[in-house]
Amino acid sequence: MNLVIASSSVDGGIGCWDLQTGAEQLRYKTCASPAHGLAAVGSRFLACSQLRDPSATSGHILYWSWSKPQAQVKSFPAEPIKPLAANSEGSYIVGGGSSGDIYLWEVATGRLLKKWHAHYRAVTCLVFSEDDSLVISGSEDGCVRVWSLFMIFDDVRRQQASYLYEYSFTEHSLRVTDIVMGYGGGNAVIVSASEDRTCKVWSLSRGRLLRNIVLPCIIDAIALDPGEHVFYAGGRDGKIYIATLNAASSPTNSHGLHIIGSLSDHSKPVTCLAYSAEGNLLLSGSEDGMIRVWDVKTQNIIRMFRHAKGPVNNILIVRRPLPLHGAESKGQASSRRHELSPPPALEKYANSTDEDRDNKAIITLPDTMDLPSYLSSQLINDHIKELQQQGSYAAAEMDVERLNLDCKRSMQMIRKLKRKYDKLQEFCINELLDGEPVGGSEGNSP
Repeated sequence: MNLVIASSSVDGGIGCWDLQTGAEQLRYKTCASPAHGLAAVGSRFLACSQLRDPSATSGHILYWSWSKPQAQVKSFPAEPIKPLAANSEGSYIVGGGSSGDIYLWEVATGRLLKKWHAHYRAVTCLVFSEDDSLVISGSEDGCVRVWSLFMIFDDVRRQQASYLYEYSFTEHSLRVTDIVMGYGGGNAVIVSASEDRTCKVWSLSRGRLLRNIVLPCIIDAIALDPGEHVFYAGGRDGKIYIATLNAASSPTNSHGLHIIGSLSDHSKPVTCLAYSAEGNLLLSGSEDGMIRVWDVKTQNIIRMFRHAKGPVNNILIVRRPLPLHGAESKGQASSRRHELSPPPALEKYANSTDEDRDNKAIITLPDTMDLPSYLSSQLINDHIKELQQQGSYAAAEMDVERLNLDCKRSMQMIRKLKRKYDKLQEFCINELLDGEPVGGSEGNSP
């Protein structure tokens, strides 16, 4: 079963509906998230950044399980976090700070593994690549940057590099509002939207701009067709524009070059989009508080959801890991409570000491009090040290290359020494053989 998860920028909670039937599954309470501040962490739980006042100097991050309406874990990062993203397995979470810093946490331990200065102004959006090896960030400074996690985790390369990013795309003149990435790993395309009223298509393999599309209004949300023929752009005029990635449309068309159509039904700006490959459905959220489900083939609305309060600013489509309702045996309930037990809160600083523990809190519901606790801090520290000793995959690959090169050089040196040894041995034998007759003639002389 696919679920539609939607949040709002006001304290209206998080709504959860069955995409196929439209039935409401659960409503998560007390949540006011910024744009791109809602993430599904694997199939385990939801994470949401909280920032009730855009000018606030502090904020927090909440975790919800799939079956409880109250937040179970509350973390207090070092600064307000707006965008959040999790890798496909849910083992890491990245957050973008108001200072332009990016934070990377390990979910299982709550450790802040890495922090780096990514932009000159606040980070506005974050996405992982399909293979989880890259993080793409957008910012209020108009930059779109591509970060390799191999580089981020490789301390040696970080010290040697003049900059950490793989690419820095600076063609946007105003704040970046959304980013999506296609399939294909290093050959994928990136589409970005900005308040400069453009959407730009970038080649990850070439590191350059492929297409610049000018829209009739500011675009706050984009979604990519899985076939990567078109993408959808949600505008502040309430329309969803359909733009082609490859073929060019006629310049005389009513929308503009590369724009082949539009969907129109929202009465207020479109703030978020999500695409469901199952059934080819496009979901759009708006400041009008409505979520519309579009059949992209017929361009008709087949279903609508209403958020409880305020505008909708985030939409996720996730596959429900476990039933939210229904009877189950005590053994199954205990097992599932164990599976859904919350992880530790996220650390405020890297290498936090015990004095920092009061800066984060774990809220445990009464029916989970019998669950086993997490690993001891000593075991976690040992695990972290082991990971640090092992280094990143990139570092390991570099070590293998160095070892192979050293091995070749050693073999070449051995062959050279062997040749020298053979020549020296041959020389010595010749000297001995040449000296015997001479010594014999001298001994027989009168």
